Amino acid sequence: MKKISIYLSVFLLISGFAYSQNNEKLITNSYSIEGATAHLGTGEVISNSLIMFENGKITFVGKAEAKIARKGEVIYAKGQHVYPGFIAANTSLGLGEIDAVKATLDYDEVGDMLPHIKSIYAYNAESKVVESMRPNGVLMAQVVPRGGVISGTSSIVQLDAWNWEDATYKKNDGIHINWPPNFTRGRWWLGEDPGKKPNKNYQKSVAKIKTFFTDAKNYTNSSSAPKNIPLEAMEGLFNGTQTLFIHASFENQITDAVETLSDLGINNMVLVHGTEAVKVSELLLKHNIPVILERAHRVPENNDDAYDLPFASAAVLANKGITVAIGMEGSMERMSARNLPFYAGTYAAYGLDKEEALKLITLNSAKILGIESKVGSIEVGKDATLFISEGDALDMRTNKLTKAFIIGQPVSLETHQTKLYKRYKEKYLNQ
Repeated sequence: MKKISIYLSVFLLISGFAYSQNNEKLITNSYSIEGATAHLGTGEVISNSLIMFENGKITFVGKAEAKIARKGEVIYAKGQHVYPGFIAANTSLGLGEIDAVKATLDYDEVGDMLPHIKSIYAYNAESKVVESMRPNGVLMAQVVPRGGVISGTSSIVQLDAWNWEDATYKKNDGIHINWPPNFTRGRWWLGEDPGKKPNKNYQKSVAKIKTFFTDAKNYTNSSSAPKNIPLEAMEGLFNGTQTLFIHASFENQITDAVETLSDLGINNMVLVHGTEAVKVSELLLKHNIPVILERAHRVPENNDDAYDLPFASAAVLANKGITVAIGMEGSMERMSARNLPFYAGTYAAYGLDKEEALKLITLNSAKILGIESKVGSIEVGKDATLFISEGDALDMRTNKLTKAFIIGQPVSLETHQTKLYKRYKEKYLNQ
């Protein structure tokens, strides 16, 4: 009996280990979604569609009239809509829970140059904030550290997991740098003029960045240099296996960052924020740099900006041929990430075609994050990460999910908030 117990324990240990490797879920079910309007994420829409998937992969996308045997459980979704799972780029989801409780925050480390700090190890897969994303269709996220000059290394996760290993979809996809601003604003609370003034430390800050990148490049090319973990973490930027995400907002700031980093040998870059990206669109096109814009719901930065520039910027950039996605950095960013589809809806209301706006949080995000071969659109061969909504998923009035799948597995749409809603709904209905 003792031997049997030992063998059983070893078997369970090995099985659990195999289950957690490479984000492979125990996928056994097949599904067919029939009759819905399918928004593929590529710009194409199929009315009365048929989508089938098994073993986590999409096997058929077409019209419901197709004479093909349905596989597995058939979900009749006439009058509803199917979308690819939404992807939240540039967010600190899972790295913080309650802003007022410091012990729950783990998105910032002490120091300036921290490329070796990897956000995935701090990711909390069981966060109540993370689970609240799924009912709005946000099924994946890029988890990004904050603070410092080089904040650290981000990873991409799927939002239905037991732990960070299970959540990991693409590990260490890129390094994030906060480019110093050319100008600063006066501290009005100290009686200073709140207007812009030159940043006296700008050249010094840029010189520090140049030195660090030069040292990292030399370290990468050296076979005899003593081990240096921060410099070693930069290797992916020089061999092209990682992306450098440049967090910068203003015209001169963006120009300096792109030209300086390009001269330092960085070719794979993404602009994050890009408040004045419209003003440097030619530079971005020249270097093939996509943009992760901020949330649409913000006021113009400058007094002479058009009142609707924050809403129209996605359409302006997209019309120039720049790949655009939506990021979630800023005040209350983790809680606000659930509103990702509605920010895309706002961009759609100001110049973007609705299906093009959908790309901002599906295929475009996937392309920028380097996962477009697996997710971002509903296409044969890709992972079945998708959901069914009663109505338009970019409209908060009609985005009501009935089913959601991540890598072919159904996921729960129950959250702490929905539990409280049901609890108190019953309370007041019974009074």
